Amino acid sequence: MSNIKKAIFNQYLNLNVRGLPLSATLAINEKSNQLRKEGKKVFKLGLGQSPFPVPESVVKALQKNAFQKDYLPVKGLLELREAVSAFNYKNERVHYSPENIIIGPGSKELIFLLQLVYYGDLIIPTPSWVSYSPQAKIIGRNVHWVKTKKENQWRITPEKLEEICAPDPYRPRILILNYPSNPTGYSYPIERLKLLAQVARKYSVILISDEIYGNLHHNGQHVSIARFYPEGTIISSGLSKWCGAGGWRLGTFSFPDNLSWLVQALSVVASETFTSTSAPIQYAAVEAFNGNDQIDDYLVSSRKILKSIAKFCTNKLTGIGVDIQQPTGGFYIFPDFSIYREKLAKLNIHSSQELCARILNDTGVAMLPGSDFGCSDTELTCRIAYVDFDGENALKQIKLNDDIDSSFVTNYCPNIAQAFELLENWFLDLK
Repeated sequence: MSNIKKAIFNQYLNLNVRGLPLSATLAINEKSNQLRKEGKKVFKLGLGQSPFPVPESVVKALQKNAFQKDYLPVKGLLELREAVSAFNYKNERVHYSPENIIIGPGSKELIFLLQLVYYGDLIIPTPSWVSYSPQAKIIGRNVHWVKTKKENQWRITPEKLEEICAPDPYRPRILILNYPSNPTGYSYPIERLKLLAQVARKYSVILISDEIYGNLHHNGQHVSIARFYPEGTIISSGLSKWCGAGGWRLGTFSFPDNLSWLVQALSVVASETFTSTSAPIQYAAVEAFNGNDQIDDYLVSSRKILKSIAKFCTNKLTGIGVDIQQPTGGFYIFPDFSIYREKLAKLNIHSSQELCARILNDTGVAMLPGSDFGCSDTELTCRIAYVDFDGENALKQIKLNDDIDSSFVTNYCPNIAQAFELLENWFLDLK
Protein backbone atom coordinates (compact mmCIF):
# COMPACT_ATOMS: atom_id res chain seq x y z
CA MET A 1 0.00 0.00 0.00
CA SER A 2 1.42 3.38 -1.01
CA ASN A 3 1.98 6.13 1.56
CA ILE A 4 -0.87 8.16 0.04
CA LYS A 5 -3.27 5.23 0.27
CA LYS A 6 -2.17 4.57 3.85
CA ALA A 7 -2.84 8.17 4.77
CA ILE A 8 -6.33 8.00 3.25
CA PHE A 9 -6.99 4.68 4.97
CA ASN A 10 -5.88 6.03 8.35
CA GLN A 11 -8.32 8.93 8.06
CA TYR A 12 -11.15 6.42 8.15
CA LEU A 13 -9.64 4.10 10.75
CA ASN A 14 -11.34 4.18 14.13
CA LEU A 15 -9.10 6.33 16.33
CA ASN A 16 -9.72 3.91 19.23
CA VAL A 17 -8.19 1.05 17.22
CA ARG A 18 -5.35 2.93 15.56
CA GLY A 19 -2.01 1.88 16.99
CA LEU A 20 -3.29 -1.17 18.82
CA PRO A 21 -1.04 -4.18 18.20
CA LEU A 22 -2.09 -7.81 17.92
CA SER A 23 -2.88 -9.32 21.33
CA ALA A 24 0.50 -9.97 22.98
CA THR A 25 -0.26 -13.58 23.89
CA LEU A 26 -1.33 -14.44 20.36
CA ALA A 27 1.61 -12.54 18.87
CA ILE A 28 4.20 -14.45 20.93
CA ASN A 29 2.54 -17.73 19.97
CA GLU A 30 2.69 -16.92 16.27
CA LYS A 31 6.30 -15.81 16.58
CA SER A 32 7.22 -19.00 18.47
CA ASN A 33 5.55 -21.15 15.83
CA GLN A 34 7.36 -19.29 13.06
CA LEU A 35 10.73 -19.77 14.77
CA ARG A 36 10.02 -23.49 15.13
CA LYS A 37 9.19 -23.69 11.42
CA GLU A 38 12.58 -22.13 10.75
CA GLY A 39 14.15 -25.02 12.64
CA LYS A 40 14.93 -23.19 15.86
CA LYS A 41 14.43 -24.75 19.28
CA VAL A 42 11.80 -22.65 21.06
CA PHE A 43 10.32 -23.18 24.51
CA LYS A 44 6.76 -21.90 24.32
CA LEU A 45 6.25 -20.17 27.64
CA GLY A 46 4.40 -17.22 26.12
CA LEU A 47 0.83 -18.25 25.27
CA GLY A 48 -1.20 -19.44 28.25
CA GLN A 49 -2.82 -22.46 26.66
CA SER A 50 -3.71 -25.43 28.83
CA PRO A 51 -1.39 -28.37 28.11
CA PHE A 52 -3.99 -30.90 29.23
CA PRO A 53 -6.36 -32.70 26.85
CA VAL A 54 -10.11 -32.11 27.01
CA PRO A 55 -11.58 -34.76 29.36
CA GLU A 56 -12.63 -37.86 27.42
CA SER A 57 -16.28 -37.71 28.48
CA VAL A 58 -16.54 -34.13 27.20
CA VAL A 59 -14.94 -35.09 23.88
CA LYS A 60 -17.41 -37.96 23.51
CA ALA A 61 -20.28 -35.56 24.24
CA LEU A 62 -19.05 -33.34 21.41
CA GLN A 63 -18.83 -36.31 19.04
CA LYS A 64 -22.32 -37.38 20.02
CA ASN A 65 -23.71 -33.91 19.31
CA ALA A 66 -21.80 -33.14 16.12
CA PHE A 67 -25.08 -33.29 14.19
CA GLN A 68 -26.56 -30.36 16.16
CA LYS A 69 -26.91 -27.63 13.55
CA ASP A 70 -29.73 -25.35 14.68
CA TYR A 71 -29.28 -21.86 16.02
CA LEU A 72 -29.58 -21.92 19.78
CA PRO A 73 -31.06 -19.14 21.96
CA VAL A 74 -28.93 -16.01 22.18
CA LYS A 75 -28.37 -16.55 25.90
CA GLY A 76 -27.40 -20.14 25.24
CA LEU A 77 -28.78 -23.64 25.56
CA LEU A 78 -31.09 -23.76 28.60
CA GLU A 79 -29.70 -27.12 29.71
CA LEU A 80 -26.20 -25.62 29.70
CA ARG A 81 -27.28 -22.53 31.60
CA GLU A 82 -28.86 -24.79 34.20
CA ALA A 83 -25.61 -26.75 34.43
CA VAL A 84 -23.60 -23.52 34.91
CA SER A 85 -26.05 -22.39 37.60
CA ALA A 86 -25.60 -25.71 39.44
CA PHE A 87 -21.82 -25.45 38.95
CA ASN A 88 -21.81 -22.02 40.63
CA TYR A 89 -23.85 -23.28 43.55
CA LYS A 90 -21.81 -26.45 44.00
CA ASN A 91 -18.51 -24.56 44.01
CA GLU A 92 -19.42 -21.25 45.65
CA ARG A 93 -22.85 -21.70 47.27
CA VAL A 94 -24.22 -18.74 45.30
CA HIS A 95 -27.42 -18.97 43.31
CA TYR A 96 -27.46 -17.42 39.86
CA SER A 97 -30.64 -18.13 37.92
CA PRO A 98 -30.26 -19.83 34.51
CA GLU A 99 -32.27 -16.90 33.13
CA ASN A 100 -29.41 -14.60 34.09
CA ILE A 101 -26.63 -16.66 32.56
CA ILE A 102 -25.23 -15.99 29.09
CA ILE A 103 -23.10 -18.36 27.00
CA GLY A 104 -20.70 -16.70 24.58
CA PRO A 105 -17.87 -17.57 22.17
CA GLY A 106 -15.28 -17.20 24.92
CA SER A 107 -15.37 -15.11 28.09
CA LYS A 108 -13.14 -12.61 26.25
CA GLU A 109 -16.05 -11.68 23.97
CA LEU A 110 -18.46 -11.40 26.88
CA ILE A 111 -16.14 -9.07 28.81
CA PHE A 112 -15.89 -6.88 25.71
CA LEU A 113 -19.67 -6.74 25.23
CA LEU A 114 -20.28 -5.89 28.88
CA GLN A 115 -17.97 -2.88 28.57
CA LEU A 116 -19.85 -1.92 25.43
CA VAL A 117 -23.33 -1.96 26.99
CA TYR A 118 -22.44 -0.52 30.40
CA TYR A 119 -21.12 3.01 30.50
CA GLY A 120 -18.53 3.06 33.25
CA ASP A 121 -14.85 3.51 33.96
CA LEU A 122 -12.79 0.33 33.98
CA ILE A 123 -10.68 -0.34 37.07
CA ILE A 124 -7.87 -2.81 36.48
CA PRO A 125 -5.17 -3.86 38.92
CA THR A 126 -1.80 -3.94 37.24
CA PRO A 127 -0.41 -6.38 36.22
CA SER A 128 -3.51 -7.76 34.54
CA TRP A 129 -4.48 -9.87 31.55
CA VAL A 130 -3.42 -8.31 28.26
CA SER A 131 -6.88 -7.78 26.69
CA TYR A 132 -8.84 -5.91 29.38
CA SER A 133 -7.36 -2.50 28.64
CA PRO A 134 -7.28 -2.75 24.81
CA GLN A 135 -10.95 -3.74 24.85
CA ALA A 136 -11.79 -0.62 26.85
CA LYS A 137 -9.74 1.50 24.46
CA ILE A 138 -11.56 0.07 21.43
CA ILE A 139 -14.90 0.95 23.01
CA GLY A 140 -13.69 4.33 24.24
CA ARG A 141 -13.94 3.78 28.00
CA ASN A 142 -11.69 5.36 30.59
CA VAL A 143 -9.21 2.94 32.14
CA HIS A 144 -7.99 3.43 35.69
CA TRP A 145 -4.89 1.33 36.27
CA VAL A 146 -4.29 0.47 39.91
CA LYS A 147 -0.64 -0.10 40.65
CA THR A 148 0.01 -3.06 42.91
CA LYS A 149 3.14 -4.28 44.66
CA LYS A 150 5.21 -7.43 44.45
CA GLU A 151 5.31 -7.54 48.25
CA ASN A 152 1.51 -7.80 48.21
CA GLN A 153 1.53 -10.49 45.49
CA TRP A 154 0.37 -7.89 42.94
CA ARG A 155 -3.16 -7.65 44.41
CA ILE A 156 -5.42 -4.62 44.69
CA THR A 157 -6.13 -3.46 48.22
CA PRO A 158 -9.49 -2.26 49.57
CA GLU A 159 -7.78 1.02 50.52
CA LYS A 160 -6.79 1.61 46.88
CA LEU A 161 -10.34 0.90 45.68
CA GLU A 162 -11.69 3.32 48.29
CA GLU A 163 -9.20 5.94 47.17
CA ILE A 164 -10.40 5.66 43.58
CA CYS A 165 -14.13 5.70 44.34
CA ALA A 166 -14.42 8.21 47.19
CA PRO A 167 -13.80 11.47 45.24
CA ASP A 168 -16.71 10.73 42.85
CA PRO A 169 -18.88 8.17 44.69
CA TYR A 170 -21.71 8.00 42.13
CA ARG A 171 -19.58 7.51 39.05
CA PRO A 172 -20.36 4.16 37.33
CA ARG A 173 -17.42 1.78 37.49
CA ILE A 174 -16.46 -1.76 36.56
CA LEU A 175 -13.74 -3.52 38.54
CA ILE A 176 -12.19 -6.63 37.03
CA LEU A 177 -10.71 -9.14 39.45
CA ASN A 178 -8.97 -12.15 37.93
CA TYR A 179 -7.90 -14.85 40.38
CA PRO A 180 -5.98 -17.07 40.37
CA SER A 181 -4.32 -14.37 38.34
CA ASN A 182 -3.08 -14.19 34.83
CA PRO A 183 -0.20 -13.17 34.87
CA THR A 184 0.92 -13.76 38.47
CA GLY A 185 -0.61 -17.10 39.51
CA TYR A 186 -1.66 -15.61 42.86
CA SER A 187 -5.17 -15.56 44.31
CA TYR A 188 -6.94 -13.53 47.00
CA PRO A 189 -7.30 -14.59 50.63
CA ILE A 190 -10.85 -14.65 51.99
CA GLU A 191 -10.39 -11.66 54.29
CA ARG A 192 -9.16 -9.50 51.40
CA LEU A 193 -12.17 -10.52 49.30
CA LYS A 194 -14.53 -9.58 52.13
CA LEU A 195 -12.98 -6.12 52.49
CA LEU A 196 -13.01 -5.51 48.73
CA ALA A 197 -16.67 -6.56 48.68
CA GLN A 198 -17.47 -3.97 51.34
CA VAL A 199 -15.93 -1.15 49.32
CA ALA A 200 -17.53 -2.33 46.07
CA ARG A 201 -20.94 -2.43 47.76
CA LYS A 202 -20.46 1.03 49.28
CA TYR A 203 -19.95 2.56 45.82
CA SER A 204 -22.18 0.20 43.77
CA VAL A 205 -19.22 -0.96 41.71
CA ILE A 206 -20.06 -3.66 39.18
CA LEU A 207 -17.50 -6.37 39.68
CA ILE A 208 -16.46 -8.85 36.99
CA SER A 209 -15.00 -11.79 38.85
CA ASP A 210 -12.90 -13.48 36.19
CA GLU A 211 -12.63 -17.01 37.56
CA ILE A 212 -11.49 -18.79 34.41
CA TYR A 213 -8.66 -20.35 36.48
CA GLY A 214 -10.78 -20.98 39.57
CA ASN A 215 -10.86 -24.75 39.16
CA LEU A 216 -7.07 -24.71 38.79
CA HIS A 217 -6.38 -23.41 42.29
CA HIS A 218 -3.49 -25.71 43.18
CA ASN A 219 -5.09 -26.81 46.46
CA GLY A 220 -8.63 -26.87 45.09
CA GLN A 221 -9.56 -24.03 47.46
CA HIS A 222 -10.79 -21.26 45.17
CA VAL A 223 -13.23 -18.83 46.82
CA SER A 224 -15.31 -16.36 44.77
CA ILE A 225 -15.95 -12.80 45.87
CA ALA A 226 -19.54 -13.49 44.79
CA ARG A 227 -20.00 -15.14 48.19
CA PHE A 228 -19.54 -11.74 49.83
CA TYR A 229 -20.91 -9.38 47.16
CA PRO A 230 -23.47 -11.47 45.26
CA GLU A 231 -25.69 -8.55 44.25
CA GLY A 232 -22.94 -6.80 42.29
CA THR A 233 -20.72 -9.62 41.05
CA ILE A 234 -20.75 -11.13 37.57
CA ILE A 235 -18.92 -14.46 37.53
CA SER A 236 -16.94 -15.03 34.35
CA SER A 237 -15.85 -18.55 33.49
CA GLY A 238 -15.56 -20.95 30.58
CA LEU A 239 -13.92 -24.12 29.27
CA SER A 240 -10.56 -22.83 28.06
CA LYS A 241 -8.39 -23.32 31.16
CA TRP A 242 -9.76 -25.90 33.60
CA CYS A 243 -11.22 -28.05 30.82
CA GLY A 244 -8.32 -27.67 28.39
CA ALA A 245 -10.63 -26.45 25.61
CA GLY A 246 -9.30 -23.03 24.67
CA GLY A 247 -9.94 -23.51 20.97
CA TRP A 248 -13.56 -24.46 21.57
CA ARG A 249 -14.29 -20.82 22.47
CA LEU A 250 -17.01 -21.13 25.07
CA GLY A 251 -17.38 -18.67 27.92
CA THR A 252 -20.03 -18.04 30.55
CA PHE A 253 -21.29 -14.94 32.35
CA SER A 254 -23.46 -15.40 35.46
CA PHE A 255 -25.40 -12.33 36.66
CA PRO A 256 -27.23 -11.75 39.94
CA ASP A 257 -30.98 -11.12 39.73
CA ASN A 258 -30.73 -7.38 40.29
CA LEU A 259 -28.46 -7.04 37.23
CA SER A 260 -30.97 -8.76 34.93
CA TRP A 261 -31.28 -5.48 33.01
CA LEU A 262 -27.64 -5.92 32.02
CA VAL A 263 -28.37 -9.45 30.86
CA GLN A 264 -31.03 -8.08 28.54
CA ALA A 265 -28.72 -5.38 27.18
CA LEU A 266 -25.94 -7.90 26.61
CA SER A 267 -28.36 -10.27 24.88
CA VAL A 268 -29.45 -7.56 22.46
CA VAL A 269 -25.88 -6.83 21.39
CA ALA A 270 -25.06 -10.55 21.23
CA SER A 271 -28.02 -11.08 18.91
CA GLU A 272 -26.57 -8.51 16.52
CA THR A 273 -23.00 -9.81 16.68
CA PHE A 274 -22.28 -13.50 17.33
CA THR A 275 -25.98 -14.64 17.29
CA SER A 276 -25.28 -17.74 19.39
CA THR A 277 -22.37 -19.94 20.38
CA SER A 278 -21.58 -23.14 18.43
CA ALA A 279 -24.38 -25.65 19.08
CA PRO A 280 -22.33 -28.88 19.31
CA ILE A 281 -19.90 -27.25 21.74
CA GLN A 282 -22.72 -26.01 23.95
CA TYR A 283 -24.19 -29.50 24.16
CA ALA A 284 -20.76 -30.90 25.02
CA ALA A 285 -20.25 -28.20 27.66
CA VAL A 286 -23.24 -29.53 29.57
CA GLU A 287 -21.17 -32.62 30.32
CA ALA A 288 -18.24 -30.48 31.47
CA PHE A 289 -20.21 -28.27 33.85
CA ASN A 290 -22.32 -31.12 35.22
CA GLY A 291 -19.09 -32.96 35.99
CA ASN A 292 -18.48 -36.59 36.87
CA ASP A 293 -15.93 -38.74 38.67
CA GLN A 294 -13.62 -38.73 35.65
CA ILE A 295 -13.59 -34.93 35.48
CA ASP A 296 -13.04 -34.71 39.23
CA ASP A 297 -10.00 -37.00 38.95
CA TYR A 298 -8.78 -35.01 35.96
CA LEU A 299 -8.90 -31.78 37.98
CA VAL A 300 -7.20 -33.27 41.03
CA SER A 301 -4.39 -34.61 38.86
CA SER A 302 -4.06 -31.37 36.88
CA ARG A 303 -3.72 -29.37 40.09
CA LYS A 304 -1.05 -31.71 41.46
CA ILE A 305 0.99 -31.41 38.28
CA LEU A 306 0.69 -27.63 38.07
CA LYS A 307 1.54 -27.22 41.75
CA SER A 308 4.63 -29.38 41.30
CA ILE A 309 5.78 -27.34 38.30
CA ALA A 310 5.08 -24.08 40.13
CA LYS A 311 7.28 -25.23 42.99
CA PHE A 312 10.03 -26.27 40.55
CA CYS A 313 9.95 -22.92 38.75
CA THR A 314 9.89 -20.93 41.98
CA ASN A 315 12.85 -22.85 43.38
CA LYS A 316 14.83 -22.28 40.19
CA LEU A 317 14.18 -18.54 40.31
CA THR A 318 14.86 -18.09 44.00
CA GLY A 319 18.05 -20.08 43.44
CA ILE A 320 19.39 -17.26 41.26
CA GLY A 321 18.34 -14.57 43.70
CA VAL A 322 14.90 -13.63 42.36
CA ASP A 323 12.46 -12.64 45.12
CA ILE A 324 9.28 -14.57 44.33
CA GLN A 325 6.68 -16.62 46.18
CA GLN A 326 5.16 -19.82 44.83
CA PRO A 327 1.97 -19.28 42.77
CA THR A 328 -1.28 -20.65 44.18
CA GLY A 329 -3.17 -21.41 40.98
CA GLY A 330 -3.27 -21.51 37.20
CA PHE A 331 -0.07 -21.98 35.19
CA TYR A 332 1.77 -18.66 35.38
CA ILE A 333 4.66 -17.17 37.30
CA PHE A 334 5.60 -13.49 37.29
CA PRO A 335 9.25 -12.92 38.28
CA ASP A 336 10.88 -9.53 38.73
CA PHE A 337 14.51 -9.58 37.51
CA SER A 338 15.39 -6.14 38.89
CA ILE A 339 18.15 -7.70 40.97
CA TYR A 340 20.08 -8.02 37.69
CA ARG A 341 19.42 -4.45 36.54
CA GLU A 342 23.04 -3.28 36.61
CA LYS A 343 24.35 -6.34 34.80
CA LEU A 344 21.56 -6.15 32.22
CA ALA A 345 22.35 -2.49 31.60
CA LYS A 346 25.82 -3.52 30.43
CA LEU A 347 24.04 -5.48 27.65
CA ASN A 348 21.95 -2.39 26.88
CA ILE A 349 18.88 -4.07 28.35
CA HIS A 350 16.79 -1.52 30.24
CA SER A 351 13.21 -2.72 29.77
CA SER A 352 11.13 -5.87 30.06
CA GLN A 353 10.57 -5.79 26.29
CA GLU A 354 14.31 -5.77 25.63
CA LEU A 355 14.88 -8.47 28.24
CA CYS A 356 12.34 -10.89 26.75
CA ALA A 357 13.57 -10.26 23.21
CA ARG A 358 17.18 -10.92 24.20
CA ILE A 359 16.37 -14.09 26.15
CA LEU A 360 14.32 -15.45 23.25
CA ASN A 361 17.19 -14.75 20.87
CA ASP A 362 19.89 -16.21 23.14
CA THR A 363 18.08 -19.21 24.65
CA GLY A 364 14.89 -19.88 22.69
CA VAL A 365 12.78 -19.32 25.83
CA ALA A 366 9.67 -17.34 24.86
CA MET A 367 8.16 -15.18 27.61
CA LEU A 368 6.09 -12.01 27.72
CA PRO A 369 7.28 -8.69 29.19
CA GLY A 370 5.49 -7.20 32.17
CA SER A 371 4.74 -4.11 30.10
CA ASP A 372 2.21 -6.17 28.12
CA PHE A 373 0.28 -6.55 31.38
CA GLY A 374 0.22 -2.89 32.33
CA CYS A 375 3.48 -2.69 34.26
CA SER A 376 6.10 -0.03 33.69
CA ASP A 377 8.49 -1.29 31.03
CA THR A 378 11.42 -0.47 33.28
CA GLU A 379 10.25 -2.87 36.03
CA LEU A 380 11.98 -5.88 34.39
CA THR A 381 9.03 -8.16 35.12
CA CYS A 382 8.08 -11.06 32.86
CA ARG A 383 5.22 -13.52 32.62
CA ILE A 384 6.17 -17.15 32.21
CA ALA A 385 3.45 -19.65 31.26
CA TYR A 386 4.75 -23.05 32.38
CA VAL A 387 2.69 -24.99 29.84
CA ASP A 388 5.24 -26.39 27.39
CA PHE A 389 4.83 -30.05 28.31
CA ASP A 390 2.80 -33.08 27.26
CA GLY A 391 -0.24 -32.79 29.51
CA GLU A 392 -1.74 -36.08 28.42
CA ASN A 393 1.42 -38.01 29.30
CA ALA A 394 1.76 -36.16 32.61
CA LEU A 395 -1.79 -37.19 33.56
CA LYS A 396 -0.97 -40.81 32.69
CA GLN A 397 2.11 -40.71 34.91
CA ILE A 398 0.05 -39.41 37.82
CA LYS A 399 -2.27 -42.39 37.47
CA LEU A 400 0.69 -44.77 37.56
CA ASN A 401 2.29 -43.08 40.55
CA ASP A 402 0.23 -40.71 42.65
CA ASP A 403 3.29 -39.36 44.49
CA ILE A 404 4.98 -36.42 42.81
CA ASP A 405 8.56 -35.83 43.85
CA SER A 406 11.15 -33.32 42.70
CA SER A 407 12.05 -35.44 39.68
CA PHE A 408 8.56 -35.30 38.13
CA VAL A 409 9.21 -32.09 36.16
CA THR A 410 12.61 -33.30 34.94
CA ASN A 411 11.24 -36.67 33.84
CA TYR A 412 7.84 -35.75 32.41
CA CYS A 413 8.03 -32.03 31.64
CA PRO A 414 11.50 -31.88 30.05
CA ASN A 415 10.88 -28.67 28.10
CA ILE A 416 10.02 -26.85 31.32
CA ALA A 417 13.10 -28.24 33.05
CA GLN A 418 15.37 -27.34 30.13
CA ALA A 419 13.88 -23.87 29.70
CA PHE A 420 14.48 -22.99 33.34
CA GLU A 421 17.99 -24.42 33.23
CA LEU A 422 18.70 -22.16 30.25
CA LEU A 423 17.23 -19.17 32.08
CA GLU A 424 19.24 -20.01 35.17
CA ASN A 425 22.50 -20.24 33.23
CA TRP A 426 21.76 -17.11 31.18
CA PHE A 427 21.34 -14.95 34.29
CA LEU A 428 24.22 -16.53 36.18
CA ASP A 429 26.53 -15.92 33.21
CA LEU A 430 25.83 -12.19 33.21
CA LYS A 431 29.07 -10.31 33.83
